[in-house]
Amino acid sequence: MDIRAYFRAVVEQNAEALRRFFQPDAEIRWHNTNERFTVEEFVWANCEYPGQWAGELERAEELADGSLAAAAHVYAKEGGASFHVASFIRLEEGKIAALDEYWGDDGPAPQWRRDKHIGRPIREEN
Repeated sequence: MDIRAYFRAVVEQNAEALRRFFQPDAEIRWHNTNERFTVEEFVWANCEYPGQWAGELERAEELADGSLAAAAHVYAKEGGASFHVASFIRLEEGKIAALDEYWGDDGPAPQWRRDKHIGRPIREEN
């Protein structure tokens, strides 16, 4: 599976392209919100999500069992919303049979950690 093409279909909200990456009976789970989707529900939720999106695939690794792990940054083109997602993809016959995703809002470290003066930025802000 071409993980870069899959990620491009996700951020472009391209329903037709997105469907081609999945087995018909694939199960998609968004653990942060305790939601489970069929392929059609996932395509709908992704493609009807408000706004225009962009992003970058930051890392993709093939795991020992042949599944994939990926980390990506997804953000609103008009600014504001920004997320990081960790995706774990089980493949069957080159298509997604199961997708487990963990989405997190980007933002500053909590005040209690800033007050302790621990940690450093991964990237410098522009």
